[in-house]
Amino acid sequence: MTQQNPEFADRSAAGRQLAEVLQDRLLSEPLIVALPRGGVPVAFEMAQRLGLPLDLLIVRKIGAPGHPEFGIGAVADGPEPHVVIDEKAARRFPLPPGYLDTEMRHQLAEVERRHRMYFGEDQAEDHDFRGRDIILVDDGIANGGSIFAGIQALKHMGAGRIVVAVPVASRLLVEELRHAVAEVICLSAPENLQAVSLHYGDFAQTTDQEVVALLKQAKNLDRRLH
Repeated sequence: MTQQNPEFADRSAAGRQLAEVLQDRLLSEPLIVALPRGGVPVAFEMAQRLGLPLDLLIVRKIGAPGHPEFGIGAVADGPEPHVVIDEKAARRFPLPPGYLDTEMRHQLAEVERRHRMYFGEDQAEDHDFRGRDIILVDDGIANGGSIFAGIQALKHMGAGRIVVAVPVASRLLVEELRHAVAEVICLSAPENLQAVSLHYGDFAQTTDQEVVALLKQAKNLDRRLH
């Protein structure tokens, strides 16, 4: 189900719109960092049009018991993987003994698996964000768990100025994000966000194969530019 007139044809179109907004606002040469998988097509278009390098920050949600779609925490990739638990959200559910530890280990294993799939045999240390200005990109923000975990992980890794750039997020989340980062670029911020997918004409799931292909294209472009 989509809106009759969604703002974005697809993720690539949303990325082009974000690039237009950012075109005259870049004060340095930041690194564009996408949250896979859906954030990658958005970020790829931005990187191409702005002539900036593209990297990923793999974040996996820790779901509530019996309600995996409801995030009570998240795990983010890095030299030292970063775990964020939303204590307020976690208190809404009776957590079985050892549940969080088990889920953390499971999601950390998935982060490692995806890292190997996307980047091959390189190490998390090869993605050094220390001192780098970051534009953190996703295809939209539903409840904020992944993006806030990503922000905390980037700060933990010593990143410089962080700008969040997304096509759509609720107005309340945009305001909360403004307290966490230097700047928020959001093209559509409805009062009541029912679902990110409703704002896209085409919101087909991004596959791991697409992520790998886009990373390869971005790396080849970066080599030609530099």
